[in-house]
Order: sequence, then structure tokens, then C-alpha cells
Amino acid sequence: MPDQAGRDVQNTGDEIQYGNPEVEDYPVSVSMRTYIFHIDANSAFLSWSAAYRVNILGEKADLRLIPSIVGGDQEKRHGIVLAKSTPAKKYGIKTGEAIVTAKQKCPELIVVPPDYGLYVSASRAFIAKLKKYTDQVIQYSIDEAWAIFDGYEKLYGQGQMVSFAHGLKDEIREELGFTVNIGISTNFLLSKMAGDFSKPDKVHTLFPEEIEKKMWPLPVSELFFVGKATAARLHRLGIFTIGELAQANEEMIEAHLKTPGKIIQGYARGEDLQSYMFTHEANKGYGNSLTAPVDIVTEEYARHLMLSLCETVGMRLRDDNVKISVVSVHITSCEFQYANKQMQLLTPTDVTEEIYAAVCKLFQKLWDRRTPIRQIGVHTSKVERNTGRQYNLFDLQKYDRLETLNRTIDRIREKYGEDAVLRASFLKSNVAHMSGGLDKERRSGVTLGINVEHEKARNL
Repeated sequence: MPDQAGRDVQNTGDEIQYGNPEVEDYPVSVSMRTYIFHIDANSAFLSWSAAYRVNILGEKADLRLIPSIVGGDQEKRHGIVLAKSTPAKKYGIKTGEAIVTAKQKCPELIVVPPDYGLYVSASRAFIAKLKKYTDQVIQYSIDEAWAIFDGYEKLYGQGQMVSFAHGLKDEIREELGFTVNIGISTNFLLSKMAGDFSKPDKVHTLFPEEIEKKMWPLPVSELFFVGKATAARLHRLGIFTIGELAQANEEMIEAHLKTPGKIIQGYARGEDLQSYMFTHEANKGYGNSLTAPVDIVTEEYARHLMLSLCETVGMRLRDDNVKISVVSVHITSCEFQYANKQMQLLTPTDVTEEIYAAVCKLFQKLWDRRTPIRQIGVHTSKVERNTGRQYNLFDLQKYDRLETLNRTIDRIREKYGEDAVLRASFLKSNVAHMSGGLDKERRSGVTLGINVEHEKARNL
């Protein structure tokens, strides 16, 4: 069957390839009007960094063709692998492992820092390309999305939709400079599973009638929503493949895995994702943590870090117009021993100073003042919306002033940047005045947008 470029297309069973048709044409038994593409950028962070360095900076070495990774800041002890090239994968390097460990596996490994502003720019170009062909695009993350083609079956048929996917894949590679995988099916789950079959730069189908042949032989750990712990529990039940899960006794699966077991067994049988996967549930808690650049051995340093965490948490609470009444602190020692404490506040609050006061009380009870601390975190819970405050005789005016001051500072930071206003205690400090969660570069790039002129100057 010819595609839009006049090329013949064939189905090998495992993937769709261009060439002379020597096997049966695409399945035609399903008469559906809706096709769903799952489009996933291959090794997104590394691919986007590589494309920028080659196409914009003119570098000769392509990170995608040599052992390389995008890694965090080792000096700040955030040194983990965020993305890896295919040659790096051959050394056994895995996403999430320490850069030190990765370099032991491959001493010649090239490490480049993440560039979140660039990634936002590339992601926007990626989504815009999909919206060129359909207005029904659901972005699942910064580097993957579903594109829904409703009614195309009448015009093109199933085979031509596969040819169109090849054209879209090639267009993204040629115009945007990075490769993607595209999975095609008639529901969201199957299209995502198809896109993960083999990479990079591939198109795969997984229609309902192909499930037994293409999906059931796969290890159960490759099924969407099945993590390491769930896979281990299934292995103990004698279930090692997706097909074995699909055909397992339903009562047994529910008895051992409860509701999640029913869900993943449905996935194994080709049932679609639940609607909640595409909605955002209200936060049940707000918190941030950080790994200190150097061990925490003084209470003064700990208080400084906790204040910076409370600044971020308080701003998030006010931005969502919610208040909390439970505060907790956790610490992790250099020996990776974990401890935490929490307390109930007298009344719900969103004021940074009140949260910080509670955090300091908890920390005094939690730390022995001898054990060096590696990581520290602040968390809040029991979230309430549209709630009033139960005043006492002494805090009425103080609370009102602090609440007004906090919200005024929020508006200034929103308009002029988070560094426009900071506490005097941070002026000569090496501690960032707002810490935890996304680092500053990522907050400014991913959640707050990026500089338009700068984006144009390095647009992919």
C-alpha cells in the first residue's frame, strides 16, 4: 500500500517498515473511526540538548551517537542520570543512577547539564507540530502526548493512518531535529504500549486483535502501571507475562492486589486507561525537601534551609488559595537514617512565618545536634479550602499583617521574579532563599514560562 510519499509499506508484525510488501497487509478487521497516536520523544532531554548543540551551536559531536548523559549537579549532590544516549545504555547505565556509578561503568562518559529552558522550547515546538494535524492533543508530560484522529477512518483507512504516522515521525525528525516513537491503536493504553515496543525512531501498531501476538508475550513488568513491587508480587503468584496476568483468575488477583490488581488485569486485556489519568486531583499536602550541598551540622544552617523551604511551601499554598493545619519535618542522616515528626496547628494557616515557627519547634525535638544531616524536608497536610481562621486575643492584628505582607510579596515575585524580594538573612548567604521542589532554572523555565527573545534566539 503506497504512502503519501509513494513508498510501499509492510507490516513485519513487530514494527512497521518501508519496503516491498512481502507479508500480509495491515489488519483490516477493526472498523473504527477513532485512531489514537501516542508520540514519545526518544531520550528527550539528551536528544534536545544534542539537537541544540549540533544544529544551533555547530558542535560536531552528536551526544546521541556517543556514550553521554544529561546529569544533575554533582557539587550540590544532585548527581544522577536524567537521560542517556543509546551508546551509554550499552554500558548498563540507567536513568536515575548516580553519575559517579555511571562513570565507573564508562570512564569516557560525556556529562552535560540539564537546560530546562531549552526543553520547554522543544516541547512547545513538539506539541505545536501535533496540533498542526489535529486539535485533539493531550499532553501527558513534557516529552509525550496523545493525538486523537476522529473520523479519519472514513477518509484514509487503517493502512493509510500507519503511513501517515511514518510521515509525521519523519517530519518531526527533519524539522525539529529529534526522533520520536509513535504507537497507534484505538485506545490510549494500547497506543502507549505500542510506542514502547522498540526504540528509537519507530512506528508500531497494537490494535485489539494484535494484543495476544504482540503484548501478551511481554514481561508483566512492561505493562503500564506495573512497578517493581507489583511485578515482584505477581512473580510470587507465578505470573511472569502480560498474557498470564490477563488469563489469571480474577478473584485471586483481587485478593492479593486489591483494586490496583483489577485495574492492571484490565490493562493486560486491552481495557483503556481510567478517566482520572487525565485529570488533576487537588493536592492533599504541600511539601518540599532538599539535599544540602554540605552536611548540616549546626542548627543555624538547618534553620536557614528550613526557612527557604517554608518560603516555597507558603507561596504554593497561597497560590492555590488553601490553608493547612498539620506541619511535619523529616531529616535523613549521612548514613541514610530517616526520622520525622509532625504537629497539629491551633488553626489553619497559609502564612510562611507560622509554618516556619512550627517547623523550628519540630526540628528541635527531632535532631540530636550531633548526627550530620544530608537531607531535610518540610511537609504540610490537612488541606482546607475556603476556611476561616479561629483568632485568639493575641494574634488578630499580627496574623492579618503577615497575611497581607505575604500576599503582597507573592504578587511582586510573580511580576518581577522570585529574586525581587528576599529576606535580609539571605543577602550574604550561600543558601537560596526559595528552595525545594524544582530548582530555580526549572521553575523559571517549566512552570513560569521562558524569555521570549531568548527562546527565539535558540529556537530549534
